[in-house]
Amino acid sequence: MSRLCSAKARDALTVKRVFGDPIERDGVTVVPVARVMGGSGFGSGTQPSPAAEGAQPTAEAATGSGAGFGMMGGPAGVYVIKGDQVRWQPAVNPERMVLTSGIVAFLVLIAVRGIVKVLAGR
Repeated sequence: MSRLCSAKARDALTVKRVFGDPIERDGVTVVPVARVMGGSGFGSGTQPSPAAEGAQPTAEAATGSGAGFGMMGGPAGVYVIKGDQVRWQPAVNPERMVLTSGIVAFLVLIAVRGIVKVLAGR
């Protein structure tokens, strides 16, 4: 079982997941690049259950097992190749930009509120 999981994880995290097939048009080659992360975990165990105080010990044993694999990815950008020049063009994530802007605005408002309170207390 673990060999099968290991093989599937290895297949999922290949270089093909990071670098896409090059696209060539009018002497310009574009190589898409993704940001890919993955992780896995395995576990097992057998430990006899402790008998309750005053109870007769039982022959039952605690057992357990588990396995998991997760992977996520998203666009990172593209390499643009024209002649002998290679240029990196990062992908723009508008959702991340909006979220970051909102967090910064919130923190600025909290800081301004604190400054106003301090100045009003003088």
